[in-house]
Amino acid sequence: VIADFFNDRIVQWKNGNTTNGQVVAGGKGQGNRLNQLNRPRGVLVDKATDSLIICDLGNGRVVRWSRRSGTTQGEILIGNINCYGLAMDEQRYLYVSNHAKHEVRRYKFGENNGTLVAGGNGAGVGLNQLNYPTFLFVDREQNVYVSEWQNHRVMKWVEGAKEGVLVAGGKGAGSALTKLDIPLGLFVDTLGTVYVVDEANHRVTRWTQGATQGTVIAGGNAYGARANQLTSPIGLSVDRHGNLYVADCRNDRIQRFSIEKNC
Repeated sequence: VIADFFNDRIVQWKNGNTTNGQVVAGGKGQGNRLNQLNRPRGVLVDKATDSLIICDLGNGRVVRWSRRSGTTQGEILIGNINCYGLAMDEQRYLYVSNHAKHEVRRYKFGENNGTLVAGGNGAGVGLNQLNYPTFLFVDREQNVYVSEWQNHRVMKWVEGAKEGVLVAGGKGAGSALTKLDIPLGLFVDTLGTVYVVDEANHRVTRWTQGATQGTVIAGGNAYGARANQLTSPIGLSVDRHGNLYVADCRNDRIQRFSIEKNC
């Protein structure tokens, strides 16, 4: 399931079918009606309700669309929010990054205010601050991992913490393996290894727990359209077979890479 940002829709592609996707939300032009989306930035699947939770960035809202056949419009879950990233934990709490307020909040379904879990102290580089938080990942212990666009770092916020811990980047923008340049999509495995999209470097890097530099696992061969290249990648996902899926934005494609376990 892919957020098709510039086409204002969510598209589902079945495994093995690279020729035809199916529009499952939006696709009625850009707008703020309940049957429309405006620059959707992220989407996740809520299996408990068989629905899609969508960050409708351009409309400043989080919406839910049922996956049942015949669905023609969504419903607003959270309004008036500058959402960017979404995540859900095993207890079905919803986490949303607010790039304008430089914070991440956790929501129960049905509430509009949420609980602050990261940032909320204005934009800055302090460990208790965020600066333009984008994508999120939440692990089984409800630790929240946050990519920060302006700080070029990934932070880990333990449940209940007042400040975060640096887990990737944080040394300014750059192409060295100690740095990130516009970190976006995130995944964290059970060992605490961080996989992060490094957009302006056209690569995905992996940071083991406690590491001071990352390893390139996808792209990193300058920008381009070859199979070993990425151009402004955005999103990231990993399946249970160890396949890495990257939204290769400027190439208008999804790339699949195999993660080498012995690296």
